[in-house]
Amino acid sequence: MTQEWTHIPVLAEQTAQLLLTRTDGVYVDGTLGLGGHTAYFLARLGPQARIFGFDKDEEALAMARERVNDPRLTAVHASYTQTAHVLQEAGVDGADGALFDLGLSSYQLDNPARGFSLLRDGPLDMRFDLSSPLTAAQIVNEWGLADLERILTDFGEERNAHAIAMAIMAARRQGRIETTFDLKKVVESVVRGRGKIHPATQTFQALRIAVNDELGCVRTVLEVLQNIIKPGGRAGIITFHSLEDRLVKNRFKDLAAGGGWRLMTKHVVAPAYDEVRRNPRARSAKLRVIERV
Repeated sequence: MTQEWTHIPVLAEQTAQLLLTRTDGVYVDGTLGLGGHTAYFLARLGPQARIFGFDKDEEALAMARERVNDPRLTAVHASYTQTAHVLQEAGVDGADGALFDLGLSSYQLDNPARGFSLLRDGPLDMRFDLSSPLTAAQIVNEWGLADLERILTDFGEERNAHAIAMAIMAARRQGRIETTFDLKKVVESVVRGRGKIHPATQTFQALRIAVNDELGCVRTVLEVLQNIIKPGGRAGIITFHSLEDRLVKNRFKDLAAGGGWRLMTKHVVAPAYDEVRRNPRARSAKLRVIERV
């Protein structure tokens, strides 16, 4: 099963150079996924190093354990917002480096059963943690007009939010919107294509963020970095859209201005042309790193 899915870690070399300051250190991979970044880091770390890898997706976690297959990895089924608690429980007084890659793994995107991609027909699910109660189908079929319009505007930055929300309300009166293709057709009925970007892209983004409370999780971890990173340690966050990047940029600026932290990336680190050519999904990635001093 593990060979069916490929995962290319984004900005792996740049992240390793900025975060791996001690070869025997303790590190955190806040979004383990299929273990791409962790495997890359472990190949550059010594035998005493440890990595705590977090993921809400149990299926991805099982595959990461098998793929990485290294005793230095402790894989944890939890949100990265629980990092400080897990480290404390393990008797660790803080991490030398922590990476929070806020993108989806290729496994999640390419698996139609998970409902993340508008390119593949599957159930409207979009949950990272399959034990969570809220699905995208519930939002689309049960939430009111105002709430639908709000998440499309706030989380999708969708300028046609009202028209799409109205179309969803009209479509569900004819029957439940159950699949990704059902929803895609509804959006296509009111919004024209935007060049290479499908008209439903921002709708899918908005639903995924709402289902998983993604921005809330980012805010939470940004507020507790001092409980995760030890003095001399660094935190890196890879974002894939402007909502996340704005949160990270502003919080890092505030931390540096308040003293006790130093920006390691004055400007975002973006993938080089060659990386984007090899892995088109890397094109919107942005890395920011901060150090606790």
